[in-house]
Amino acid sequence: MDNNHGAAKEIYDLYISKISVRTNEIMQTLTIISTVFIPLTFIVGVYGMNFENMPELKWGWGYFAVWVIMIVCAFIMVLFFKRKKWL
Repeated sequence: MDNNHGAAKEIYDLYISKISVRTNEIMQTLTIISTVFIPLTFIVGVYGMNFENMPELKWGWGYFAVWVIMIVCAFIMVLFFKRKKWL
């Protein structure tokens, strides 16, 4: 009886460990996605405000420049995560 109880406990512990590993993998993915999008959200939030004294709004290439900055930021973060083998 004790052998069966011990085996059942080990199987249960293995199951809980597998669930924990899977949860950690999901949390890592969600953290990476959040880390990539938080700076982009900040940039969008700044440009979503109705300020009149933002010189880049008057530039001919201002809209394009903001897009380039956001894409470069996202690319650098994704590249960093890939080099660390987190992605």
